[in-house]
Amino acid sequence: MIKSKLNTSLAIAHDIVAAGIAWWLAYLLRFNFELTPSFQEELWQTLIWVVPVQALAFFAFRLYQGVWRFASVPDLRRILFAVLVASALIPLVLGFFRVQAIVPRSVLIIDPILLLLMMGGSRLLYRLWKENLLYGNFQLEGEPVLILGAGDAGVALSKDLSRSKDWHLVGFLDDSLSKQGRTLNGFKVHGKLDDLKCWAEKFDVKQVIIAMPTAPHQVRKHVIDLASECGVKTLTVPRFEDLLSGRIAISQLRAVELDDLLGRDPVELDDAGLHAQLTNQVVLVTGAGGSIGSELCRQIAKFYPKTLVLYELGEFALYNIEQELSRVFPQLNIVYLAGDVKDAVRLEEVFSQYQPSVVFHAAAYKHVPLMELGNAWQAVRNNVFGTWQLGRCAQKHGVQKFVLISTDKAVNPTNVMGTTKRMAEMVCQGLQEKSGTRFVIVRFGNVLGSNGSVIPKFREQIAQGGPITVTHPDITRFFMLIPEAAQLVMQAGHMGKGGEIFVLDMGESVKIVDLAKDLIRLSGFSENDIKIEFTGLRPGEKLYEELLADDENTLPTPHPKLRIGQARTVSDTEFQDLLNWVQNDSAKTDDEVRLRLRHWVPEYTPTPNK
Repeated sequence: MIKSKLNTSLAIAHDIVAAGIAWWLAYLLRFNFELTPSFQEELWQTLIWVVPVQALAFFAFRLYQGVWRFASVPDLRRILFAVLVASALIPLVLGFFRVQAIVPRSVLIIDPILLLLMMGGSRLLYRLWKENLLYGNFQLEGEPVLILGAGDAGVALSKDLSRSKDWHLVGFLDDSLSKQGRTLNGFKVHGKLDDLKCWAEKFDVKQVIIAMPTAPHQVRKHVIDLASECGVKTLTVPRFEDLLSGRIAISQLRAVELDDLLGRDPVELDDAGLHAQLTNQVVLVTGAGGSIGSELCRQIAKFYPKTLVLYELGEFALYNIEQELSRVFPQLNIVYLAGDVKDAVRLEEVFSQYQPSVVFHAAAYKHVPLMELGNAWQAVRNNVFGTWQLGRCAQKHGVQKFVLISTDKAVNPTNVMGTTKRMAEMVCQGLQEKSGTRFVIVRFGNVLGSNGSVIPKFREQIAQGGPITVTHPDITRFFMLIPEAAQLVMQAGHMGKGGEIFVLDMGESVKIVDLAKDLIRLSGFSENDIKIEFTGLRPGEKLYEELLADDENTLPTPHPKLRIGQARTVSDTEFQDLLNWVQNDSAKTDDEVRLRLRHWVPEYTPTPNK
């Protein structure tokens, strides 16, 4: 506080002295540095009026609220206006107070020019001096770095890097021909992105920064691959949505993550439609502590529902999401409830008290090998019977929309988990009536970084020094980001009229071994450092996933990333027989369960368990 007041006092003193010197120099220049005694007298006689007038103008235009070190165009603009207003007031004040002096008109023109140069120039020089002294654009301290991308984000980043001791910015690379060879913010655009190896060797660059937050993910992936081929480490600016929200500054660099390589273009949401469905409504999410369930809660909260009810069996998972949402959305009415989707009494209590209008059903057992051996009947009870219990309760209490989260493992399933999810789809189709609750099913593949997925497992294995274990060199999976999956689930839920199976556009499938190699590289290691071992397919696992069964087709929707799958429906008789079976709570062996699953889902072909 004391230092701030001292700096302000010094700035005021500087400007007052500058005003006096400018007035004196204006006289000297006017008379070619040969002042007669009479004009010297007039100079001092008018000076005692001129300086106070100018000082008042400086205060009036609030020149002392800024900091010289960050002086910029707006500060110079205020100085200009203050000087011009003061120059216009000086002859009026001298005339009003009948000061007995004749001020040459040329002095009234020369003085504001000199004063503007002195005040503006001193601030600019001070800023350059401070920045060059501390961080300097021309210093050779810090690690040489290239910025890939010379757009707005790259230029903004260059300003921050020019003030950093840790980095020595050597220029940009960009594919825009109009920018190549130009100088931006004092740094040259040396060439195109494909020339990275040449310029990295020339400037001895070991790190590059990708500054293309709005570029398509294919472009970003290409640049990351280029950097990898050149053997340079890669950082990137924050994602566009984070920059747009203001939560993160452009200079908050981060390491390139796996989702940057597999990243997908942003989802276009029907905000108006989702607001109509979610805003000021009671929304219930089951499995709210899981990967998809918790992200659904985050996305739904942005639409400000009247009440957001989180229903979760796992106490710790419920605690974690409660801690997060309470901090991020303190103003929102959120209810955290522990409960099992198989518990009809608990469901009746919850639906009676909160009367939700929209239900997102994400609660499920999803781990393929675990459900395959020793837990097959529990998978049926949780994934099928639990869906029926929840759906029936939703119908009873007049829920408008019921959205089931399904999986690509329900297509031509080779495991118990996938088969039970196909049966859950059949339950929702069987519950659908001509009026009342509309049941919508959303089917998609793996999500990056979800609980129990390969990504956290690979990261843990890398942290332990390897090896990374992959079941088969040819195994592939579809991947999408968790936020994208949640947004498309919401969009499909809004679009669904009842009984449809929405299939998400998962893009191209990815080889798991390539995923492991990318993760090794992004962690700063090579395949010589971290080995990859193949362990063989696990129980119930297949080489590739499908989004549609052999007898299924899709219909387009207005949304480019959503299609409607035309799946086999279940008859009323089959549906009732299925319900009779899943409602039986007596224990059943894995073999008994598999036999019955093949009856309900003929396309189920179980893999031999070792």
